[in-house]
Amino acid sequence: MDANLLLDATLLPALAIAMAAGLLSFLSPCVLPIVPPYLAYMGGVSVTEMDGTRAARRKVTLAALFFVLGLSTVFLLLGFAFSAMGRMFLQVQDWFVTGAGVVIMIFGLHFLGVFRIGFMDREVRVEAGDRGGSAFGAFLLGLAFAFGWTPCLGPILGAILGLAASEADTMRGTALLASYALGLGIPFLLVAAFFPRLKGAMGWMKRHMERIERISGVLLWTVGLMMLTGQFSDFSYWLLETFPALAQLG
Repeated sequence: MDANLLLDATLLPALAIAMAAGLLSFLSPCVLPIVPPYLAYMGGVSVTEMDGTRAARRKVTLAALFFVLGLSTVFLLLGFAFSAMGRMFLQVQDWFVTGAGVVIMIFGLHFLGVFRIGFMDREVRVEAGDRGGSAFGAFLLGLAFAFGWTPCLGPILGAILGLAASEADTMRGTALLASYALGLGIPFLLVAAFFPRLKGAMGWMKRHMERIERISGVLLWTVGLMMLTGQFSDFSYWLLETFPALAQLG
């Protein structure tokens, strides 16, 4: 099999995992509960107005778009930086990937409740001042969000950064973090635009936070195991054999 096809296909499952990780970050206990008031604040409206008027939701949606641009900026820079770091350690990349896999599996066990790691249960927020109601303020809040919620997002984000570093390619590493940013950012936009219709779904998610956390743990543990055993390459062969059309994506 052509090595270039394998490299292209290897990125596909990693991109899917990165997007799923972003979605699980959105559903985490320190993000999902604060989404409606956070969006209302950024849009310069109240939660009640966001629930009842189209004009308010338009303002909130615009603010959410700039918020997502802000957090995506940080994640793209992190993806570039970590993949560049992976290139620096290319000669010891196997050891680097093994170490990252072990750390990610430990994070997964934390979320599964096998044991708890204290600093992961703490939340550090960066305040961006009184910026509600402006697009630029929403962008600044996006930057602050990406930096300030790292203790909560850290385990899942760390797994994707580990994947980016293991790629040792700045374009591919940046693409992974772009996929993560989409998984985290798109739900913000959907809630902003369709808040009244999604209130029931968000309530259900809040009631099942423990289950969502367990799913995050399984994802992290699996990613770590795949990094340790080199299963991404095997999975890529399976993808190409099962879906030959994917070879045309390269």
